[in-house]
Amino acid sequence: MNPNPAIGVLYHWLGGLASGSFYVPYRGVKRWAWETFWLTGGFFSWIIAPWFFGLLMTKDLLVVLHETPGIVLFWTFFFGLLWGVGGLTFGLTMRYLGLSLGMAVVLGLCAAFGTLIPPIFRGEFMSQVGGTTSGRVILLGIFVCLLGIAAAGLAGINKERAMSREQQRETIQEFDLKKGVGVAVLSGVMSACFAYGLAAGDPIKVLTIKHGTPNLWQGLPVLVVVLIGGFTTNFIWCLVLHVRNKTGYQYFASTAREPADDNGHVQDETIIETALDAPSREVVTHMPPASTELRARTSAAVVEVPSKQGIASKEGGVRVPMLTNYFLCALAGTTWYFQFFFYSMGETQMGRYKFSSWTLHMASIIIFSSLWGIGLKEWKGAGVRAGRMLALALALLVGSTVIVGYGNYLGLAH
Repeated sequence: MNPNPAIGVLYHWLGGLASGSFYVPYRGVKRWAWETFWLTGGFFSWIIAPWFFGLLMTKDLLVVLHETPGIVLFWTFFFGLLWGVGGLTFGLTMRYLGLSLGMAVVLGLCAAFGTLIPPIFRGEFMSQVGGTTSGRVILLGIFVCLLGIAAAGLAGINKERAMSREQQRETIQEFDLKKGVGVAVLSGVMSACFAYGLAAGDPIKVLTIKHGTPNLWQGLPVLVVVLIGGFTTNFIWCLVLHVRNKTGYQYFASTAREPADDNGHVQDETIIETALDAPSREVVTHMPPASTELRARTSAAVVEVPSKQGIASKEGGVRVPMLTNYFLCALAGTTWYFQFFFYSMGETQMGRYKFSSWTLHMASIIIFSSLWGIGLKEWKGAGVRAGRMLALALALLVGSTVIVGYGNYLGLAH
């Protein structure tokens, strides 16, 4: 099957749609701490779904992984581990730079590093990218994507300016440009490590194809290894939070321990999302936690989403909808996985310039998560200027995917 960049762009858009939508089920989770529902959903994202689809869609998965050189498995896993670190430090960027500026810096760095470093590392940048017409067109598309990310950041800044002074002070209580830029660089580069992990796993793709796996599914065994690394980082952090917050019981208890107020109501746990895994819509819309208690609890906290109240039971606890919570976490986690399921499919269609897939992925995430925000009226009242900047950002991001796709199409002719 010959590569088809147009189909590849479509696959990447589907991946962006999955990434921009996975948070929706999490909003229905009741009376679980962040670490509880994040790890539950993550178990489906990083363990169950990758292995299920890897075993279902590829040939001899266990044999392929056994035949893979140890050094390849190590680097593929290690980059997944670093990607997890990038996600967990994303919240600190929000704390020191604010939502809009922090998001623009991190996503810009992630897009640039994740796209350009693999061909530079392979020694292909000057000859195959900068030295060819198709490669230069792709570079133009990457540049347009970065402009789109910057425009999205400006749209968010204009939106913040439309807030009251009290809201603005709550948004960036700890603004520190020096610390913020330093953490943003760390977060952006570490988050780009997912792309490095996929590149490090190229030998796995060769092996699985030799065992009879169709070309379209060759990336699925690599995802198994990369996501084990991501799971490891997140598991350790969630375990730390469980010990600190004494929330490990929530996996098994149908009654929450939070005390009720005088009216018999109890606040659900605050929903906090991390990393580039949290869709841009959530990052732009909500405030980082301002209270000392929440900062102490989450340390790398990112986004605060107010949740609804529950009714305390006569026994003093609060009933927890366990089956519903597990179902919603499973749905959210599986949807999250599909972003990279479609990413791996799209990558197979991009020809020799498959490194450009990362730009398409980042652009698609922002496009669809921004559209979710518009559909849910979260930009209502943001002002005309913010609306225009958001429209410009979406136009640039959509244009960047078209330009990158066209560059890959030109590459097929050479």
